[in-house]
Amino acid sequence: MVHSPSAPASRAPSDGFGASRAIAARALVRVWSEDAFAAAVIDAELRREAPIDPRDAALATELVYGVLRTEAWLEERIDAFSSRRPNALDPAPRAHLLMGAYALAFLDRIPAFAAVSAAVEGVSQSSDRRVGGFANAVLRRIAESVEASRPIQSEAIAASAPGWLRGALRRSLGRASAPSYLAAGPVPPPTGICLSPREDRAAWIDRLRSAAPNASIEMGETSPHAVLLRGGGDARRLPGCETSWIVQEEGSQLVALALGARPGERVLDACSGRGNKAFLLSHAVGPEGAVDAADLYPGKLEVLRQRGIVRDTYTVDWSRDASSVPDGYDRALVDAPCSGIGTLRRRPEIARKRTAEDVTRLSALQSTLVRSVAGRVRHGGTLVYAVCSVLLEEAEQVVERITEPGPPGLPSLELSAFEGEPARSLAGQAATLRLLPHVHGTDGYFLASFRVLR
Repeated sequence: MVHSPSAPASRAPSDGFGASRAIAARALVRVWSEDAFAAAVIDAELRREAPIDPRDAALATELVYGVLRTEAWLEERIDAFSSRRPNALDPAPRAHLLMGAYALAFLDRIPAFAAVSAAVEGVSQSSDRRVGGFANAVLRRIAESVEASRPIQSEAIAASAPGWLRGALRRSLGRASAPSYLAAGPVPPPTGICLSPREDRAAWIDRLRSAAPNASIEMGETSPHAVLLRGGGDARRLPGCETSWIVQEEGSQLVALALGARPGERVLDACSGRGNKAFLLSHAVGPEGAVDAADLYPGKLEVLRQRGIVRDTYTVDWSRDASSVPDGYDRALVDAPCSGIGTLRRRPEIARKRTAEDVTRLSALQSTLVRSVAGRVRHGGTLVYAVCSVLLEEAEQVVERITEPGPPGLPSLELSAFEGEPARSLAGQAATLRLLPHVHGTDGYFLASFRVLR
């Protein structure tokens, strides 16, 4: 479990930075150089070093996520004490320099001298003594400034978000809530497990604790089927995976449940991916009902077919031609392609991957997809739109466009209260809902529920 910098661990890592520094540096280099996701590369690097002291693994993870979340702020601090910009360095020495600055600013359980020494050693080994001398001078000045006035990590995280994103979040969540969203933890979040509705959650927690005694395992608070796992390694190796439960983030579970699917109904998972939401939908409709899945990518549908949880699958580009998909569905879920801004605490590097132009483009695509899928739903049927984003452009602006009158002959969409729990309880009579990490403990989502009228 990664300890918050504001709450020092009860004991320091086994040897200061030690193995943690080398693992974190390799992971950061891969994120920057290969455009990789932090979660994937840190897991790969930890497996490469196994067995590793759990404290070192936790610190390596914290260093990667911490540097990525405060990257712009750290570079600004370094710029203030040097004319040499850190982004001009090669990735490896840059990683060690930023980790040193991060440790000085936010890891008060590591002595300043140890943070400076380890960072200078890493910079020198990955570059040369001259660059190491530069790092030594800069980090010592940062240490002095931190001793005089310790910075607040949440402010550093907010300041490091791209300007367009800060503005978009203020417009979407309000000026007071936007910084809380950006700094929400825990980082990284726990691994979500989604139990089959027929399984006993308390019994499974006991069984998983026996299988992973060093892990933290507890009930989720938002989804009635969620179990949260921290420090248990690869959850897919635990008993019951893909038979009694699947790996699925807690908010994603709520998205599937929000559709309110009932026994005997025909349901369409219109942007299914590999089928995590279809897992809950298939249990909801039961053997007398049917779940069909559609996606743009046939490889994902092949994985879904192998899981055996849907009736039929359709490879379809909803923005072009949906004629291959039958109509008359009772309900459809449109978990649309989106910016992924809702996953910032899990994927901090996504802020550097996205632009305001991406959000505008995706917003237009989302509107097109929903209108197209609505054409496959019967009169009076239900459609739920969801994105792993909280931005206004992918939320209310999409709702506004798709509820406007369309061309003659096409179905219309009318906002309608959620039928599935727990979305119905969280939203009340409202037909839209935002899930927020600092409020609900999930990733960030926007959901909207509609009745389809022909």
